[in-house]
Amino acid sequence: MAKFEIKRNVLFFPDKEKDATEKSGYKSDAKLRIRIRWAKNVVNFNIGHRVELEKWSTETQRCNSGTSHGKRKISAKEINSVIQTIDDNIDAIFKSFEVKGIVPLVDQFRNEFNKKQDRTTKIIDVEKTLFHFFDEFVAKESVSNNWKYATIQKFVTVKNHLTAFDNKLSFDKLTKDGLNNYVVFLREKKDMRNSTILKQVSFLKWFLKWSSGEGYNTNLAFSTFSPKMDTVDKKVIFLDWKELMTVYNFDFSTAKRKVIDLENGDCWVELPEETQQALDRVRDVFCFMSFTSLRYSDTSNLKRTDINNNEIRLTTIKTSDSLTIDLNNYSRDILAKYSNEVYPNNKALPVISNQKMNDHLKLMGEVCGLDTLITITYFKGSERIDEVYPKYELLGTHAGRRTFICNALALGISPQTVMKFSGHSSYTSMKPYIDVADIEKKNAMDLFNKR
Repeated sequence: MAKFEIKRNVLFFPDKEKDATEKSGYKSDAKLRIRIRWAKNVVNFNIGHRVELEKWSTETQRCNSGTSHGKRKISAKEINSVIQTIDDNIDAIFKSFEVKGIVPLVDQFRNEFNKKQDRTTKIIDVEKTLFHFFDEFVAKESVSNNWKYATIQKFVTVKNHLTAFDNKLSFDKLTKDGLNNYVVFLREKKDMRNSTILKQVSFLKWFLKWSSGEGYNTNLAFSTFSPKMDTVDKKVIFLDWKELMTVYNFDFSTAKRKVIDLENGDCWVELPEETQQALDRVRDVFCFMSFTSLRYSDTSNLKRTDINNNEIRLTTIKTSDSLTIDLNNYSRDILAKYSNEVYPNNKALPVISNQKMNDHLKLMGEVCGLDTLITITYFKGSERIDEVYPKYELLGTHAGRRTFICNALALGISPQTVMKFSGHSSYTSMKPYIDVADIEKKNAMDLFNKR
């Protein structure tokens, strides 16, 4: 009986690439790849090395002896050793199938190849795209770094932007020019501010750094890419003590809203009773955050069992910090107001969804007359943009925690003590609030008025 044999062709070759810096011609080096054909099957792999074309022998499918390749000057001996190991492994895999009398399918071959190949030799299936590696990055990093759901969603957004930019994006395209083109795309097509673009670039660089460490990416243009873009510090939106007391004491049972009527003149319209009641509850939840420093997520998750002996003890949702926060008269009274109410999962307060609460907070601020004009400044490219809003349009759940911090500092409570309540881990993270609530600085300027 004739011996069963699988006819195959194994080709190691430098995959020449067009030189982007020239109108014609090729780069002087190229990615080293392998193509394996058998029956009607074909697989391609990127071996993980670049070779200089003039130092490569097409006849032997090896680097010329005594040469070195790439920026790291990898010796021909080392690259040829990798090639020989791969060649031997491929031969062994086919022989194992020949013994069984089986012609392997592509996936069967890939599985055996991955098992056989030494882990120290990085082989990349070139049929995989940058986006396959991006998914692998998110899957692995989210586990090793214990990412929260919100962080995973940020990288879903990053992938969506990259796909919209170029759905056939490869590592090779992310040169300095390619990265600059991506920045322009985010600004012009996605209408992003400079500060948002810089965040997107930092997420992309995180992925590219990981990809380089895994051996998937040999294009290191990202490592020195640092676009110069004007930005301004994000304005801290909070209620000062007078505004907070206005909101805390406001009677929503007769709440009215100003309606602009160009024909008949402006008028005040009383809100529906259901809306008045909703604003009353939203006000209480917001003020509770403003008197405790709790984030929306922790306020929403707060259970009655977290409150004992005149203090709150909990583990935060965002940072998993263990906090102990003493109750004051205001936070205690708010809890007492709802002590006889029953909410799902033994929740302590009537907290609605974040989005709905943000919408209600804007209406609450409008009804309470929080209409101080605030200028928001940002940059898009080189263009500076100043937009003016009444304070109530800028209110959101984030303003509750910031209201606590700024008022605590303004009342003279030390930053170190405030940090124990808020859970901030560093003085640097407190600095934006300290600058806003710097009473000593304001008092010092008042000295000019006494002259």
